[in-house]
Amino acid sequence: MSDIIQLLPDAIANQIAAGEVVQRPAAVVKELLENSIDAGSSKIKLVVKDAGKQLIQVIDDGLGMSETDARMCFERHATSKIRKSDDLFTLKTMGFRGEAMASIAAVSQVELKTKKADAELGVLIQVEASEVKNQSHTAHTGGTTISVKNLFYNVPARRNFLKSNPVEMRHIIDEFHRVALANPQVAFSLHQNDMDVYQLNAGKLSQRIVGLFGKNYQEQLVACEETTDQLKIYGYIGKPEFAKKTRGEQFFFVNNRYIKSGYLHHAVVNGFEGLLGKEAHPFYVLCLEIDPKRIDVNVHPTKTEIKFDDERMVYGILAAAIRQALGAHNVAPALDFDSDVNFSFNAPRRDRIDDFATKTSNYQKFKQPKDNDGEWDKILSSFQELSDKISKEDETEDFSNKNQQSMTFGSAINEESHSSAPKNEWVEAKTSIFQIHQKYIATQVKSGLMLVDQQAAHERILFEKFNRHLQNSDGSSQQFLFPEQVQLSAPDYTLVMDMEEELKALGFVISSFGKDTVVINGAPTELTDTSVKSVFEGLIDQFKHNKNVLSISKNENIARSLAKRSAIRAGHKLNSEEMNALIDKLFACQNPNYAPSGNSTFIIFDLHKIASFFN
Repeated sequence: MSDIIQLLPDAIANQIAAGEVVQRPAAVVKELLENSIDAGSSKIKLVVKDAGKQLIQVIDDGLGMSETDARMCFERHATSKIRKSDDLFTLKTMGFRGEAMASIAAVSQVELKTKKADAELGVLIQVEASEVKNQSHTAHTGGTTISVKNLFYNVPARRNFLKSNPVEMRHIIDEFHRVALANPQVAFSLHQNDMDVYQLNAGKLSQRIVGLFGKNYQEQLVACEETTDQLKIYGYIGKPEFAKKTRGEQFFFVNNRYIKSGYLHHAVVNGFEGLLGKEAHPFYVLCLEIDPKRIDVNVHPTKTEIKFDDERMVYGILAAAIRQALGAHNVAPALDFDSDVNFSFNAPRRDRIDDFATKTSNYQKFKQPKDNDGEWDKILSSFQELSDKISKEDETEDFSNKNQQSMTFGSAINEESHSSAPKNEWVEAKTSIFQIHQKYIATQVKSGLMLVDQQAAHERILFEKFNRHLQNSDGSSQQFLFPEQVQLSAPDYTLVMDMEEELKALGFVISSFGKDTVVINGAPTELTDTSVKSVFEGLIDQFKHNKNVLSISKNENIARSLAKRSAIRAGHKLNSEEMNALIDKLFACQNPNYAPSGNSTFIIFDLHKIASFFN
């Protein structure tokens, strides 16, 4: 019987390795940029065409390579970073496995130009599908230029699985952000389809953050720094009020290497304890410096996960550093451990307050409440009517023989073929309707008392309206006399351009204004009473949040996001006409019972349920 186990050819082995190392164009960008950093570059230029499918080019002014090194870099497990196994535990470079270049060359057409500073001529090497097509001398200014063309040209299945250009470009920009943030001392530039996206000068970390994310990040940065014998932490965190619902602007760097760690993220959130809203994610760029012997970076193909020898120590120091930074910048109350809380507390005395009142002519101890007699009369009259109704029905019916009723309202659109019960149910609301804590609408209906969540109800109304606009492309627009400018981050700008047709169908009239700015010339008529700029920014934020947690279509996501961000909020005062109109529109919806999020829009306390409260 013949042997059946044999060594794979290098070309096939490289393609298999590429499956782990090169999942998409962004992975190529990451590997090439990190190689340029390891080469000691002070200026790096990234050129991308067709979201990396056609071309990814990295130009640096680093050390360059000799002819032998240039040829060897395309071999598997050929690396300049390690010589023996102990070197794995003293790593300070980004790359070390020697797999990236071989994997990239296995699934693309690669052209390498490089030259050392003391060499007269540079080296040109062209590789296609792991096969060297050309090796020759060429003129070159110095450093290294690598061009990766037609990615996955020889693996059609992998190319077909790539997402749309905007999606792939967002991933490339994410990788660019990570490398640029980790190395603020290096100048970076990014060019997409012959258009400048970023021009970042070498500088401080704070300048790099503003250069990447926009000038509006200046006001939210809080410096964070902590140094111990085991660990050094430095960087910036965002103020709690600027926290977003979506993750994506949280960056950890350990010895300049970007990592993902849910454990360390929990430490940061723990440091913000009591300052963040529900499902809010703060911005942070935190750099950790630790002895390489105390971590293991060789645990994941993409090297984005590492292991610490003492995770609890890192967790505790990080959480304490966050609390100290927030306290030092008066974002959170700081504790004074030098004072004795048992003796230093002095409560304000009555005579001091009275003395202050006599010296201050406009001092008032309490503001007099407004006259709410009219509102109370309205509330009491409503409950009086309800009480009279219960008394009358109690005389003619035996409540003990009746079960609690549940009610589901149908759509008023189908009134011709269905009963008009919903309309008749709350016809009495026209004369008895009021707001509770400017959050709920209470109204009398035939079967009892109905409470409507005004925000959930408005979300349902707007969601169905926006859905119809997206299906029919008939959204009406209100043109602005003074257009609004909205500056976005590069990923958000790409996202907006990808949503341009859907936004137009809703009634938005937007146009590009530079590399990361859009101008809103018109907005849906439903947004006349709100800040269009804040709603537009909230729409993008909510869209990204929904995309991460929900599996819904793009149109439904946009309709949900805009409805969520433009609906009236709790605390918004409504008059009786507005309350009646809101309920009218709610029961004209196809599904008035629930908001898009699944929360109930209203509940009904029938008379039997109300009576049971008093028995």
